[in-house]
Amino acid sequence: MRPLRLDMAGFTVFRDPTTVDFTDADYFALVGPTGSGKSTVLDAICFALYGTVPRWGGTRGIGNALAPSATEARVRLCFESAGDRFVATRVVRRDGRGNVKTAGAGLQLMPAGFDVTKLDTGMDLEDLGEALAGTPAEMDAAVLDAVGLPYEQFTSCVVLPQGQFADFLHAKPATRQQILVNLLGLHVYENVQVKASERGKAAEAKLSVVEQQLEALADATDEAVGAAAERLERMRELTRAVELAVPGLRAAREAEKSAVAARDTIDAELAALKSVRTPDGLAEATGATTAARAAAEQAAREVHAAEEAEEKIRGELAAAGDAGTLRLTLDRHTELQRLAEQEDWFAGKVSVAEVEYRDAHAAAELAQAEHTGAQQLLEQARQDYRDAQQRDRAAALRGHLVAGHECPVCEQTVTVVPEVPKESAVRLAEAAGAAAKAAAESAAARWRERDAVARNLESDLERKRGQYEHHLSRLAEVRAAVSGLPDVEAVRSRLADLSRLQGRLEEAAAAVRAAREAQRRAQAGVRAAEEQQRTAWRTFDAARDGLARFVPPPADRDDLAAAWQALVGWARGEHETRLTGRAEADAAVTAAHAATVRAHGAIVDLFTEADLTVSSVDAEAGLIRAAAVAAERAEAAWQRLTERRQQAGDAAELRNRLQQQGRVAKSLAGHLRANNFERWLLEEALDLLVDGASGILRELTNGQYELIHDKGEFFVVDHHDAGLKRGVRTLSGGETFQASLALALALSEQLAGMSTTAASLESIVLDEGFGTLDAATLDVVAATLENLAARGDRMVGLVTHVQALAERVPVRFEVHKDARTAHVERVGM
Repeated sequence: MRPLRLDMAGFTVFRDPTTVDFTDADYFALVGPTGSGKSTVLDAICFALYGTVPRWGGTRGIGNALAPSATEARVRLCFESAGDRFVATRVVRRDGRGNVKTAGAGLQLMPAGFDVTKLDTGMDLEDLGEALAGTPAEMDAAVLDAVGLPYEQFTSCVVLPQGQFADFLHAKPATRQQILVNLLGLHVYENVQVKASERGKAAEAKLSVVEQQLEALADATDEAVGAAAERLERMRELTRAVELAVPGLRAAREAEKSAVAARDTIDAELAALKSVRTPDGLAEATGATTAARAAAEQAAREVHAAEEAEEKIRGELAAAGDAGTLRLTLDRHTELQRLAEQEDWFAGKVSVAEVEYRDAHAAAELAQAEHTGAQQLLEQARQDYRDAQQRDRAAALRGHLVAGHECPVCEQTVTVVPEVPKESAVRLAEAAGAAAKAAAESAAARWRERDAVARNLESDLERKRGQYEHHLSRLAEVRAAVSGLPDVEAVRSRLADLSRLQGRLEEAAAAVRAAREAQRRAQAGVRAAEEQQRTAWRTFDAARDGLARFVPPPADRDDLAAAWQALVGWARGEHETRLTGRAEADAAVTAAHAATVRAHGAIVDLFTEADLTVSSVDAEAGLIRAAAVAAERAEAAWQRLTERRQQAGDAAELRNRLQQQGRVAKSLAGHLRANNFERWLLEEALDLLVDGASGILRELTNGQYELIHDKGEFFVVDHHDAGLKRGVRTLSGGETFQASLALALALSEQLAGMSTTAASLESIVLDEGFGTLDAATLDVVAATLENLAARGDRMVGLVTHVQALAERVPVRFEVHKDARTAHVERVGM
């Protein structure tokens, strides 16, 4: 499986529509800061194919597909697998209750050479290609057929997400064995065993049918075949005799057709000559043209006079001045009057605001003084309360006693708390303090309220002063602008003169339009009259051209009526000349028809002698076809008997072959039932895989580790520790990454060529671990990935934070995120 293009909208951090084009990215890297959405690109690939993402923990985590506050997410993946191109689409939506469900899913097989840029045109699912799946339930089987791997194995061999990079390394032997079965297509041998059993049963069923067929073909004897061959020879002789006689019939009919054609030609010529007549209304057409031309000339003179009158008024209007300038002057006078009238109003507003502000400011200062006095009285009351507590300590202590608790003085349990006497100085001081506190709070509230009023009135006063100053400034500007301009009455008088001239101009323009419309009508009349005359000449030319084969006399092109008169007279003379040959042509037709009837009767006699009848067969092809049909039927009868005789022989051979096939199929099914062959193939495949991965691991670790397997379990041999054999789960994080990478590269590089039915491992994408490598190992990893990508038969992708590794990758997709959405930008080739 090789991704070509990924489209996302509303998917996790990709809120806005985003496209990632992998079409020519054989070796690429997804780079960007933590949390930008790099791994989400791989999540979208897994989600489009399988409807889930490894880090969601299963299909129940589908709610994670939606971007925050989004109600719909769309993911579409165009990919290539085993030479075919597919488009997988999934849509999820949030309903009114907040539940997230899959609203649509589909897989389409694209036409050969499908251009992925067509996806930019907004084509519907039905328009893309052949639908392989249209519901989420249908997607599982369709994607498995297209990709060749189930979800768990896809995330272990093709797209290796965060946290699952080492799954294949740490998988149980049974799980790893099933992955290899899918990758190598070894399930085909299970299918062979099943099909061998089915073929054995099918052979037995077919054998029973063949026995019945042999019984049904018992009448197909050699004697019956010989009789059919004799009948076929007689029909072939009839066909030859008819074919020899038909040319004479055809010649007779051709002679008859020629005689009829000659007679019809004379009839057509007579009809054409007789149809020539002078058309009606010929004289009126010529007179109408002259009158229409005179009317057009008079209309042109009237248009010229109306245009001269209009142009004169336009000159007077131009000399009278500009109406826009005069209206602007009038607007200036009007604005000056309005501003002068508003000056006293603005001044009064400022005066009232000043008085209100002074009163409010004085009230605020008085409230502040009251608040200060109340605060002083509150402090005095607090001091009086403290003095009262010093004078009457017992009364002060009683306020802290609680029945059932120990007394802080005598440490005895208090049974009843004595009441504080009403005349106690402590109680009186406490009451005076509460009253002083209430008075202080009330004074503070009044001060804050009046201070806020004063501040608001101060702001209002400043605003009104600003408005007044702006008004005075504008008034001075307008007075300066009006100075030197004409007065109001003079401006209005000039505007009235311009209005009268404009009215006269509009009347003159209307007269021009009317004159031009009359001219257009007159010109249309001229064109119509001329077209009528041209039509009359075309009618004459058509009539004369129809008689061209008779060579009519030349026409007078200056006099249409004379031309028609000459043509009609000539046509009448030609008609009389051709009447004499009509009777001779009719006699020739009668004689030719009699010869045709005699030739046809001779052929019918041939059919009668062959014990066949022909009914209403007149055409030569029909007679030949009737003889040929009789021969074909005789041949078909002979062929059927011959075929049935051959079928009987074939059935006997098939019976022997089916008996042999049944025995072979039963034997093959028995040999494959024990799975020994498949087990041997898996062991060989695992040996090759571990051998290839061990070579890569030695290169990645500078010869320290090599990979081996024992009974399906993976181990490493540590050559830096005297060849110690260690389980792969004892490796450190960086060492585990190196071993997992070696296995992943071996899977991608070697196993794809082990079986023609294997899953298509056309790409590998790695999503973790590069940050755990030291500089030397990182350089080896980079070189290994570059060599794998350079072969051109595999797409290699990686997700990394390591800048040194990213810079060595020719194509980089930089992922970054703003406050709204994530973005992907391609950098490099």
